[in-house]
Parts: sequence; structure tokens; C-alpha cells
Amino acid sequence: MFTISQKQQQYKTYILSDEVAGTQIEVVPERGGIITRWRIQGQEIFYLDTERFTHPDLSVRGGNPILFPLCGNLPDNTYTVNGNSYTIKQHGFARELPWLATEQNTEGKASLTVVLNSNEETKAVYPFDFQLAFTYELQGNTLVVRQEYKNLSSTPMPFSAGFHPYFLCGDKNQLEVEIPGVQYQDNKTKEFHPFNGKFDFNQDEIDFAFGGLTSKSASVTDNSRSLKLTLDYDDFSTWLVFWTVKGKEFYCLEPWSATRNAFNTGDNLTVLAPGASCTASFRLTANFF
Repeated sequence: MFTISQKQQQYKTYILSDEVAGTQIEVVPERGGIITRWRIQGQEIFYLDTERFTHPDLSVRGGNPILFPLCGNLPDNTYTVNGNSYTIKQHGFARELPWLATEQNTEGKASLTVVLNSNEETKAVYPFDFQLAFTYELQGNTLVVRQEYKNLSSTPMPFSAGFHPYFLCGDKNQLEVEIPGVQYQDNKTKEFHPFNGKFDFNQDEIDFAFGGLTSKSASVTDNSRSLKLTLDYDDFSTWLVFWTVKGKEFYCLEPWSATRNAFNTGDNLTVLAPGASCTASFRLTANFF
């Protein structure tokens, strides 16, 4: 049996449940359209800094933040389009703006669609009319995120998009990370290094971007929690980013459609023709063993 309920906390929160499987997700549309929690049999899959979440002026550290219209940051936070220069902050604005909850469905799964439309605030830093419609689907121990990007402008619309999910973890030295890439770029040094499947979790920060992916699936096994998390994605995602900070109980495995500075380099940048749209999806599966 699938259900969708609401509760009013600091923000209106939608709770999608698969009661047979004992799984739930919580969605807070007005706080960046974000999924804040994902539980399986009472165990949290996502990490969430609940204190930070209460401050609207701070970015959310936890759940599954949305990255649009760019992933990562730009040199000096600036880019040029149609001869005009714009300033935009890291990861864009979608994760900070209120989204609108629209369609709900409990037939065969629990799903909720959230929508973000361009406005004067977005056009000040990104001069395009657009509509994003994302549908979150919960069924058993699987979470699917379906995306639709629409260009409502009269000119071609460039963008990259992705997600920044935070996964709760135990002892990081017991993590087994399987990413289908043979090398990564260290965002701190900008240098490329071969990947042998191992990370040094004694570093203060790991911020590694993997391109040239050889398959459409990646996984992290947390042996301290007896939990394997699998990320399956489509052709829209061309990069995966692994990020974590020493002393914090999370790691991030992030599907991105393009890497940093794609606005300026054009690498893997999506450009939608006027009136055009595109779709994408990814799936997260969590298995306890």
C-alpha cells in the first residue's frame, strides 16, 4: 500500500510511504524542492544537518539538493551568454528557491511532482525562461528521480544539472567505492590521478570528479552499516563526483550532466532549442545485508 501524507513543520513536508516495504521519503518543495529524508525500516539512508536546515539563508547540507542551471562553480562565478556577462553562485539557484508540489500518485508506487518556473530573480543571473518538473518515485527500497527540463525562451538555453545527495555513513574506512572511471580530477589541485578503487579518508576533504564513465552504475558499500547503495543513471549524467569531509558522517555520490565550468568550456553542456525539452532520470537502491 502506497500513501502520501503531509505534515506542517517549519515547512510543509510531504511524506511518501511504501507501507508494505516500510520505506518513506520526505519532500520539502518550498525549501529547494528537496528530498530531505529517506528511511528503510526506520533506518536513515540520507544524512541531514537538521540545525542548518532551519536557517533559510544557509544552503541545505543533507538530503538530495538539486543543482541547476550549473554544477559546481565558475571562475570568479561569472559566465558570458549572448554577449552579456552574468554572475551566478556555485551549483546555481534551484536548491534555494521554493518549488510547487503538483501531481501526486499512489498507484503502484508513491510519487510526487515538484515544479520550478523561471522568474525575475532567476533571470537576473540566468537570462532564460524555463520550467523544471521533477517527479520523485518511491517503490520498495528504490527511489527514482525523473526530470524534465523545458526551454520556454526564444533563444537556445545552455545548462548543466545534477544532484548532490548526502548519504549517512559509519566508519569511512569500511566503505567500498565502485565508480566506473579509471581516473579522477581533484577539485582542490585540478590535477588528474588514476583511480584504483581506494580513497584515503584521512584527508581533510575529498572532492573528486570522475568523467569518461564506462558504465551507467556506481555503488558504495558501507560495511559498518551493512548497507550497499547503488546509483543507476542514464546518458544525461556524464560525470560523478565523490565528496566528503573529515569528521562528518556523510559521503556524497553526485550525478552531474557536466563538470565544473561547462558554461565557459561547453564540455557536455546541454543546449535546448527554443521551445524544446529533455528528460533524464536516475535510480537509487539501498540494500541492507
